[in-house]
Amino acid sequence: MVLEQGFDQEYETVDLNINMGPQHPSTHGVFRMVLAVDGELVVDVEPVIGYMHRGGEKLSETLDYRQGIGIQDRTDYLGQFNCEQTYCMAAEKLGGFDVPERAEWIRTICVELNRMASHFMFIGAYGTDAGFIGTAFIYGFRERERIQDLFEELTGERLMYSYFRVGGVAWELPNGWTAKVSNLLKELRQGVADFKGLLSENEVFLARTRNVGVISAERAIDYGLSGPMLRACGVPWDLRREEPYSVYPRLEFEIPVGEYGDCYDRYTVRLREIEQSIRIVAQCLEMMPSSGPIMAVNMPRMLRLPVGEVYARTENPRGEYGIYLVSKGGNKPYRLRMRSACFANLSALREMTIGEYIADAVMILGSTDIVLCEVDR
Repeated sequence: MVLEQGFDQEYETVDLNINMGPQHPSTHGVFRMVLAVDGELVVDVEPVIGYMHRGGEKLSETLDYRQGIGIQDRTDYLGQFNCEQTYCMAAEKLGGFDVPERAEWIRTICVELNRMASHFMFIGAYGTDAGFIGTAFIYGFRERERIQDLFEELTGERLMYSYFRVGGVAWELPNGWTAKVSNLLKELRQGVADFKGLLSENEVFLARTRNVGVISAERAIDYGLSGPMLRACGVPWDLRREEPYSVYPRLEFEIPVGEYGDCYDRYTVRLREIEQSIRIVAQCLEMMPSSGPIMAVNMPRMLRLPVGEVYARTENPRGEYGIYLVSKGGNKPYRLRMRSACFANLSALREMTIGEYIADAVMILGSTDIVLCEVDR
């Protein structure tokens, strides 16, 4: 076909909306991003949550204080002990219970092992997002499985532990359990070294994460980011140091921080946090009394808290997790509110993603390490 000379046609371009999720392997759960793209560039992002809403807060108000611990296991299902601790601390603060020293050491060992298991899970999945199909996941699950075996021996469960109690812990450690933890720490150190060799200096991984999803410290604070997401921006904020609780004031450990607030810094902060958790657990094993009570004295079989309200918060694997508890007397909370670290961290997703490529959106979302049951609660 011959076109007339001078024929000039103008083409109108429009942004294209792309749904990523809710059923998509790169969304790490039932989560949807509506990406507005101009070619390969992301020009807008609309996060869509709510697919996993189960009414955990309202359910907690219908359960007594021991039963409510099970809801915490189902909130952040990769940091169960950490959530259990926050819930128990809120009830203990309102009830004025003093947790025995041995129980505090046991709790700290459990939550730090849980932090490591969570971070290994993140790094394994994140390596897969970057294209290291198989190897990264196998490395991460190998280390996590070693920790899970000890949790199963301690609690009889692999996912929903319900081991912590208001006033202490449910039962004593199994014979030889601490020796197994000590031996495990050596293997976990090697696991960290394996990830450093696989990802930390790999050119492909660096290209996928360096200067991707950058957010400044000021903007991170404005959005309410916490945990590794905030520390990756260079802010050394960690509740274990800023508002010390349990036995953390007696422990020596560093707060890893990043420099640029990009995806690579979020990865390295979590990897270095595993090293610090290993250090913390080793100190706990040395300093924990060999015997002693594991439950506060005069704990009633059915706990009833006085009228009042309280807020407790802890440094969970994903950041600040909080429990706001209101009691009008009786054996159940009148109102219970969970402060979700993941929900706050997701608030910055739009700003971090706009201007990046579609493929980078996968890496940015993965770097937030979301657990959707904790987001939707």
